[in-house]
Formats: sequence, C-alpha cells, structure tokens
Amino acid sequence: MSITQTIIAHMTAMTIALLIDRIIGDPENWPHPVRWFGKWIYWMDSRLNKGAGKRFKGLLLVISMAVLAGVVPFLFLHALYGVHFIAGVLVEGVMIATTISTRSLSEAAYKVQKPLQLGDMEKARYEVSMIVGRDTDRLSEGEIARATVETVAENTSDGITAPLFYAFIGGGALAFFYRAINTCDSMVGYKNDRYFLFGYFSAKTDDVLNYIPSRLTAVVMTAANVAKSPYSLGHVTSLIKRDAKKHPSPNSGYGESAVAALLGIQLGGLNTYKGIESNRAKMGEPLIPLQAGHIEQAVFIMKRTVYATWLLYLLLGGVISAITYTWS
Repeated sequence: MSITQTIIAHMTAMTIALLIDRIIGDPENWPHPVRWFGKWIYWMDSRLNKGAGKRFKGLLLVISMAVLAGVVPFLFLHALYGVHFIAGVLVEGVMIATTISTRSLSEAAYKVQKPLQLGDMEKARYEVSMIVGRDTDRLSEGEIARATVETVAENTSDGITAPLFYAFIGGGALAFFYRAINTCDSMVGYKNDRYFLFGYFSAKTDDVLNYIPSRLTAVVMTAANVAKSPYSLGHVTSLIKRDAKKHPSPNSGYGESAVAALLGIQLGGLNTYKGIESNRAKMGEPLIPLQAGHIEQAVFIMKRTVYATWLLYLLLGGVISAITYTWS
C-alpha cells in the first residue's frame, strides 16, 4: 500500500476500534489477547526464571513477545490486506480494540465510586482492591478516591493513548506489540528478589515504549481539559513540570500530575503493600479534599483526552497524506 493508503487504513481501523470499545468494551468471557499474553508470560516465567543467566532469559521473553505479538500479527495483516483492503481494515480495527480499555477502565472506576457515594466502605474497598495493588482494607474515602483517580490517570496512557500512538505509526501489529510488552512489565517488571533480573528487560522496554506517549498524553490531556478546569493553563503546566519527574516511574508521573493539576487535588503519598509502607511523591496541590466525585471527573478527563488524541492523529494523518500527495 502507498503511504496515503496506509494512513487511511490505520486511521479507519483506529476509529473502528474506538467504536467497538465504546459499544462493547472487553466482555469478560470473550477471548482476549492480553489473556493469551499473560499465559505465555507465565509459561516463560515458570520455565526460565531460575538458575543462572536470568537477565538474558528475561530478554528472551521480550524477543518472543516481539515475534508472537509483533511479527506474526504484521504478517497476518499484510496477507489480509493483500486479499482485500476492507477485510484488512476491519480485522485491524478489532485488533486495536483489544489493546485499548476506555470503557472497561471507566466501568471499573464507577464500580468504586457508586458504593463510595452511598457510604458502603466495605464494598468500595473491595472494588478498589480489584484495580490497585496496595492494601485497601483500611482506606478512607479520600484514600479510596485517590487510589482510583491514580489508576485512571496512569492507565489513560498505558491502556489507551499509548496503544493508539503505536496504532497510528504502525497499525494493529505495533499496538499488539506495545500491549504485550506492557503486560510483561505488569507481570514481571518488579524490583524484587524474584523479578529484579528476569524482569529487567521487560521493565526497560516498557519504559522506552511509554516515553513519548506518556508525555504526549500529558500535553493532550491539558489542552483538552484545561477549559473545563477552574485553574489556568499556566498553573496546570507549572505543576506538571514540577511534579511529573518525582514519580518512581519515568513515565507514570505525567498523567497523574496532569490530572491532579486539572482537578486541584493532590495524588501520591503513603501506600501500604502487604503491610509494608511506601511513601510516594506527591503530585499537585491539595486545593480541594479528595472525594468520590473526583473519580467521575477523572473519567471525564480520560475520555476527553482519548477523543482529542484521536482527533490529533486524524489531523496529522491528513497533513502527512497531503504532503505525500503533493510530492508524488
């Protein structure tokens, strides 16, 4: 395909993916690539994460993901486009839809917010435990809201805009590869005794892949939401610049600091993991106490960011197509 045809294919597939995600999301009983990735990672972990050379064995995991989740889908789509353009676009749209999670992330957040608003703390703590790794059995309303808002903020990039970034530049195959590496990082990318060596390349590859998307997401998030925020553009951007790099992750702080600045809340602080305290850097200023309503506001920020990202790629695709057409 020509560059223009490729751009049209990717943009159409991304649009189809966003529609599929909006309409049906990720039904629990449907087959899903992330589950397949997880099974493969578990299989590799159980067989390779032992003995000497764990870091090299972890590299083999990343290479295997590049083949299974990148090369194989690319060859499959290439063959399908050779059969029929529309068939290729439709299948690619379905593939990209499996890499994004706007609806499922929204639903998970609202499952926490509803009981929290009704004062059912036990139910709210249970629901938030489904989406965070910290201890939740003693969290207050504000801490439950913080945990949920942080999850929405971080996963706006990891779970939606980053896959769309890679779908734009490399189609469904590259979005698949990104999602596979992100799954590797979430399963083995820990700095503990078991995974410090084996998960090294998974974590570093994920950091590299998220470097541009996380920062671009913060820019788009700010531009798409500052008009709805009571705070000025200068205020929001100054807090992002101040706080984003405080996060222990080189990328996660951008989404969290942007959401915190837009809402006038403070994220970060003391978390507990299996009884062990972890004091995370604070993002934003505590101008408003955290409460259940901030969960819905964070979801709205996420959705505006996602659609603004889609519009940005649509515009970029049009510009690139126009330039390519002029030069041809």
